[in-house]
Amino acid sequence: QNGSTTQGQSASDGSRPRQLTFARTAHDEVIQELSSMVKELLIQFYKSTRFKPNRIILYRDGVSEGQFQTVLQHELTAMREACIKLEADYKPGITYIAVQKRHHTRLFCSDKKEQSGKSGNIPAGTTVDVGITHPTEFDFYLCSHQGIQGTSRPSHYHVLWDDNHFDSDELQCLTYQLCHTYVRCTRSVSIPAPAYYAHLVAFRARYHLVEKEHDSGEGSHQSGNSEDRTPSAMARAVTVHVDTNRVMYFA
Repeated sequence: QNGSTTQGQSASDGSRPRQLTFARTAHDEVIQELSSMVKELLIQFYKSTRFKPNRIILYRDGVSEGQFQTVLQHELTAMREACIKLEADYKPGITYIAVQKRHHTRLFCSDKKEQSGKSGNIPAGTTVDVGITHPTEFDFYLCSHQGIQGTSRPSHYHVLWDDNHFDSDELQCLTYQLCHTYVRCTRSVSIPAPAYYAHLVAFRARYHLVEKEHDSGEGSHQSGNSEDRTPSAMARAVTVHVDTNRVMYFA
């Protein structure tokens, strides 16, 4: 969209997901507006539950390994700033997890009796955190979905920051459980539902930026002009009405 793209963020307050959208420059992996987004989501959380979260767990998609440290440094700082803006001594524990689907690792059952489905894939929930993972860093592979056709591709999770001191079993179990909460599917999906919802929010927001085509007696033509592509106009276009923001309109 003329050098622009949309990005979504989804969060859960324990009862229903909340979401925010914004427009940013294409190929800019760092979320520049993260501080204001986290602040708004924390306010929504408090209004809904009357409690402040003690722990924040972020599943971050769309970042390559070469950008891990740059993105982590900027976004972790932004999240802490958002908390401090709400209350000077408010410092919840933050766990930052990068999720990767685009890789070439595949997992297979050594015993054919353990294979699942007609394709002979590994069972849903298979987790690997030794052997093929990083020797010193906290990462793991989790195949949380049931492969229907072809070879299942596990998701690769990199725990880049963990104030909450989760052990591997706790975090792997939580991640797998979140893969069962996706409303569009009765089975577990390949990545945690909050990450999936963020994709849906961003995809839905793109339609607000696309120039509309409509038919007339002389044929179809496009409406809109360059003023519709200014940062302020794009921000207005992806802003969701307050009433709609309270429901899962994107699902």
